[in-house]
Amino acid sequence: MAQKSLVIVESPAKAKTINKYLGKDFMVTASVGHIIDLPKTKIGVNFENNFAPQYVKIRGKEKIIKELRTLSKKADKVFIATDPDREGEAIAYHIATIIEKENSNIFRVEFNEITKKAVDQAMQNPRSIDMARVYSQQARRVLDRIVGYQVSPVLWKTIYRGLSAGRVQSVALRLICEREQEIRTFKPEEFWTISASVQTPPIAPFDVRLVKIDSKKAKIPNGKSAEEHTAGIKAADLKIDAIEKKASKRQPSPPFITSTLQQAASSRLRYSTKRIMRIAQSLYEGVDIPGQGSIGLITYMRTDSFRMNADAVKDAGDYAVAVFGKEYGLDKPRHFRSKKNVQDAHEAIRPTYISAEFAPQALKEHLSSEQYRLYELIWKRFIACQMAPAVIDKTVVRVKGGRYELTAEGETVRFPGFMRLYREEAENGSADKQTIPSGLKQGAACDLIEINPRQNFTKPSPRFSESTLVKELDRLNIGRPSTYAQIVSTILMRKYVYLKERKLYAAELGETVNKILTTNLPDFFNVSFTARMEEELDQIAGRRATYEQVMHEFYDPFSKALAEVNAKRNEIKADLVEESGETCDKCGRPMLIRWGRNGRFLACSGFPECKNTKPLDPEEEPQESDEKCPKCGKPMLIKTGPFGKFLACSDYPACKTTKPLSTGVKCPKEGCDGDIIQRQSKRGKIFFGCSNYPKCNFVSWDKPVNRACPECGNNYMSEKHTKAKGTFFICPKCKHTIKENE
Repeated sequence: MAQKSLVIVESPAKAKTINKYLGKDFMVTASVGHIIDLPKTKIGVNFENNFAPQYVKIRGKEKIIKELRTLSKKADKVFIATDPDREGEAIAYHIATIIEKENSNIFRVEFNEITKKAVDQAMQNPRSIDMARVYSQQARRVLDRIVGYQVSPVLWKTIYRGLSAGRVQSVALRLICEREQEIRTFKPEEFWTISASVQTPPIAPFDVRLVKIDSKKAKIPNGKSAEEHTAGIKAADLKIDAIEKKASKRQPSPPFITSTLQQAASSRLRYSTKRIMRIAQSLYEGVDIPGQGSIGLITYMRTDSFRMNADAVKDAGDYAVAVFGKEYGLDKPRHFRSKKNVQDAHEAIRPTYISAEFAPQALKEHLSSEQYRLYELIWKRFIACQMAPAVIDKTVVRVKGGRYELTAEGETVRFPGFMRLYREEAENGSADKQTIPSGLKQGAACDLIEINPRQNFTKPSPRFSESTLVKELDRLNIGRPSTYAQIVSTILMRKYVYLKERKLYAAELGETVNKILTTNLPDFFNVSFTARMEEELDQIAGRRATYEQVMHEFYDPFSKALAEVNAKRNEIKADLVEESGETCDKCGRPMLIRWGRNGRFLACSGFPECKNTKPLDPEEEPQESDEKCPKCGKPMLIKTGPFGKFLACSDYPACKTTKPLSTGVKCPKEGCDGDIIQRQSKRGKIFFGCSNYPKCNFVSWDKPVNRACPECGNNYMSEKHTKAKGTFFICPKCKHTIKENE
């Protein structure tokens, strides 16, 4: 009996689909992500041996490793098809080192999309593992480990234990804190604008705005000046000085890459970046379609390249013509240039199949609501990029009178082109301009119907939303698009920032962390340094630098700077203590503002003789949630009350709906589909129970956390806190414990 070949992928869901495509001559199994990693209990980097990582098998992966070795021994060839990016390359290398004794006939293949054609093509073009990409990912992992494990303790010893610093996340935090400071110190300046409505009877009125005074740009600093110019315009003989008409073509945006998908989906669909990437992963790995099995609906969602498959481009153009008509097609395919320094490992994000049967509406009943909305966005953007440009008629009317020049700008869509399917305006919020009435003639006198002087004030740059933060990180080349969602979710989870009305606000804790890092390690937590490190990681992948070179260039100055910071930890901690102006109600000494694990609090300066403490500000800022009010449909906010967090309608007091806050953990009782939510006992004590109560009686005094146990695989762990251990997690099933920062 002929031996079968083994294919190893990361995801079990993907394995099932690929097995169907490859047939009976192949065995397909999943590694379920990484199988080895740096140890959790120590830094795991050998500084004496050129920063060699000290990898260990991940706890809980023993069964998977044993299965990989057993199947490799039975197979004639092994094809490692982990995700087609640098992290996937590193996972492939780790798998190869684990199984090479059982089978040395190992090949690397990449599936940019989970379709039969793409899988067959990849299997016909295997290659060896790209060690340059492996070392690039290894450098990223080791750099992040060094920063996290050596800088975080500085925060523990100056603020409180459990905080974290990150090579990239701390720079993202810095951007938010600097924007917060800019807003705080901004001094608005007054200025006025003047708009008017004019008419040349019997033609309909149209709106104009003052743009020039005495042939210079209009500047109106105050109300007195506005009154003067308003009177001047009223007294002037207004007439149409010029009418300019021109047609312009508006081109569609390129297909999505990771960063632009996160920006558009965050803005349009109001999803968090973490949620966007989770949904995209499910669309890439496969969705069950009755009669066809599991189908991968989009290409790989971690990419920075606008490169497109030629067949897909042709199919998109043909589809547009078939649906909208010949005039919506292109004479030749449209291509887009990627920005500099892209990895270009795989093409842009697009649908894997472009035909009527795979259009979003045709698949709607087989997709969840969030899958459908994201798939539709990706589908429309890709089809639109191969459609004819829109033709816009732009009209500018210049009205003059004495010292004043006023203009009206309008536009009409002569031919919608790609805008028939996908409108960029909805993404950036731009409003349609007015339609200028027809029949206007140069030299015609204008009647002033209405004039409106308006007071305005300059505004600071707006706070970042998740979407605009991702855009800024991408622009500055900080981190990689695949890491943006994790960066945002980490600084939110650490409570360094909070969401309010979809904007990211710097929390007091975040500003304190940022101050410590940027004041004491300014050369390592800044935009230019972080961007330069990304370029150096690219140089490793491109074989223009070695792993050892890059690590030495970073660590030698870093270790010296860190030693200086550690030497003045007490000084840094003392700088955080503030005078409160209050006196201790027990001993009469001054009360000081200090940091503790629950934030800032008042503590007696006579400590340890007097241990009196008080809360400083018990109220927390409400945070936006993804849930909608079941009564009015408005967003629900996460608020903090005397008995913990709960969901409340944002339209309060008009709507007073409240709900218990879900922990995000499904009820572990067999056959129950409920969620574990926060509840309150009759005595006011917080506990956690099933949302299906009284049908389900599951309860827990400890807070369940949506984190699988690495030892036994139980779907959740419980959060605990003691003075000796701090915060840690324990599995209620096997009692395995892990620390908070692991």
